[in-house]
Amino acid sequence: MNDMSEFETRAAAAGRGWQSAIIAWVVVAATILVLLRKDVAHIFDLWWNTDTFGHCLLIPPILAYLVWQRRSELAVLTPRPWYPAAILMLIGGAGWLVGEASGVALLRHTAVVGLLIVSVPLVFGLTVSRGLAFVLFFALFMIPAGEELVPILQTLTAAICIKLLEWSGIPAFIDGVFIAIPNGSFEVAEACSGVRFLIAMIAFSVLVAHLCFKRWTRRILFVLSAIALSILANGIRAFGTIYISHLTTPGFAAGVDHIIYGWIFFAIVMFLLVAAGWPFFDRPVDDPAFDPAQLQPAPPAPAAPRAVATAAAIGIVAMIAGPLYGFAVANRDPDTVTASIALPDVPGWQRIESGPDWQPHYKGVSAQAIARYVDGEGQPVDLYIGVFDRQTEDGELVGYKQGLLPPETDWSWARNEKAPPGGRAQQIKNGGTVRDNWQFLLVNGKLTGSDYVAKIEGLKSRLLGGETLAGTLVISADRRDELVSAMPVIERFAKALGPVDTAIETATVER
Repeated sequence: MNDMSEFETRAAAAGRGWQSAIIAWVVVAATILVLLRKDVAHIFDLWWNTDTFGHCLLIPPILAYLVWQRRSELAVLTPRPWYPAAILMLIGGAGWLVGEASGVALLRHTAVVGLLIVSVPLVFGLTVSRGLAFVLFFALFMIPAGEELVPILQTLTAAICIKLLEWSGIPAFIDGVFIAIPNGSFEVAEACSGVRFLIAMIAFSVLVAHLCFKRWTRRILFVLSAIALSILANGIRAFGTIYISHLTTPGFAAGVDHIIYGWIFFAIVMFLLVAAGWPFFDRPVDDPAFDPAQLQPAPPAPAAPRAVATAAAIGIVAMIAGPLYGFAVANRDPDTVTASIALPDVPGWQRIESGPDWQPHYKGVSAQAIARYVDGEGQPVDLYIGVFDRQTEDGELVGYKQGLLPPETDWSWARNEKAPPGGRAQQIKNGGTVRDNWQFLLVNGKLTGSDYVAKIEGLKSRLLGGETLAGTLVISADRRDELVSAMPVIERFAKALGPVDTAIETATVER
């Protein structure tokens, strides 16, 4: 009876501070959502329209349930603003600025979610945030991230497939992410990488680990098992498709694969994961989320509404500094305005009228041109140059679906090859056509073959006033024989062409 009386007394004392804290937090959260509404809309669009992130739609209601589950314990705690969180708000705003300046949507999305998370300790304080520790951590799964893992998962899936085919006695040949068996050829495409199931499984396993286990070792082992099982299961699924094709036809196998992949196979995998972990569940259903007395042995005096409002105001000011600077630098005029691209004459090579049926895809490019050259032996090589007077979110050198693979075509990445100095080498395929490529990126006056370096240089250009012109040069050739590399002829052409950065800069014809 005394314990209940003490609980009610502490809850009543704490309750006096909750109303003003909740109002202040709603104001801060609304400011974040309104100020960064473009990115909020983009995040929701990815959730709604991208299969990889469809599970993210479930995260907000799960967060609401987790908070509701803790309502009794939270009611005992006294919210008090934690002013140092304003520094984290400043860092979050700066992170958004970096994402905006570099054109990296993932950074902006992370900043949006991070700011919402940090606003909790800012307004409610560290004690309440400790009580909501898992909720705040789980909120990170709202960030639509993970598609960067696709190439790695494609390679792993292909490796699992080829090993299982060897064990099953089916003759198979692997070339990058392409697998050939006697009655058909298969590609471990991006959609077959298993990334969407892996990301959803990680979120699911983290939630189950928190709700059903108390020991950290069991939680970690459960999540690691979920990751390993997801990758292995996807490899088995892909192998099953090829095996069914071996027994029937590729068309029949593809139909079965889509049905199983969408509705049956991975539901079974999730069931098996939970069933395997069930005997080791050690957290009772009625186990409290946390012990309020341990987090707050003695209730402090509730914070004055003015103190809560001050913390919210400081956090908002700290947060908007980055976006305001970003809006200011976004309207900088380009150094040059390109009218067209004049492809160069290359010693020892003749430019011909007929061109390739392939061309890199760069949405929003300021100017671009492609042409075919032949040497004295008639060996063809294609040269592409594209430039951006100033990179923006609607037109950037490194971005989603920007690069060597034209959308809505059958061209797909096959493998990376030995890179030339200052560039990169890739092989792409379209059915039986194999094309080798050297590609160079020029950003802020620096030549590179790395998307990451290009992003960093673009960031420096926008924030520190560097060169606005960005461009790419691609030297490409089809293989005459699928097994004979076209890289030697590409290298000969590159030597005759001369410095790549000079070729890009001199090819631009200004208005």
